[in-house]
Amino acid sequence: MASAVPGGRPAPGTITELQLLFTRDMTSVWRTTNRYAGIAAGIYFLGVFVYLLVTAVIPITMSDAWRGIGDVIAVSSYLLCVVPLGGIALLELGIIGKGRDASNQLKLHAVFVAGFLVVALVAMIFGMLSPSVM
Repeated sequence: MASAVPGGRPAPGTITELQLLFTRDMTSVWRTTNRYAGIAAGIYFLGVFVYLLVTAVIPITMSDAWRGIGDVIAVSSYLLCVVPLGGIALLELGIIGKGRDASNQLKLHAVFVAGFLVVALVAMIFGMLSPSVM
C-alpha cells in the first residue's frame, strides 16, 4: 500500500480520514483519533456558528450592511459547514447511523467530509470575491 510504511504504520502526515478509507482498520489509533477529532470539530464549530450568528450575521442583517450577494453567499456557506461537521459529531457520538455497520458508517462519514469540503470551498471562493463583482 502506497500510504503505509513497513510494519503497516501510516506514513507521516497521513490524514486520518484517508488512512481509514484505505486501510479499513477500525481498531487503530487512527480510528480513535479520527473519532475524537470529529466530535471536537462538530462541537467547536457549533460554538463558532452560534457566535458568528449572534455577533455578525444578525447585526449586519439588521443594519442592512451586507456589501453584496457575494458576502451573503460566503457567510451563509461558511455557516452551513455546521451541517456536515455536526453530522460527523452526531455520527461519532452514535446518535445517527446506529443501525449501520462500520463500513457504512465510514461511508457516511466520508460523505459528511466531502460535503464539508464543498461548502467550505464555496465559502472561500465567494469570500475572496470583491463586492464590486457581484
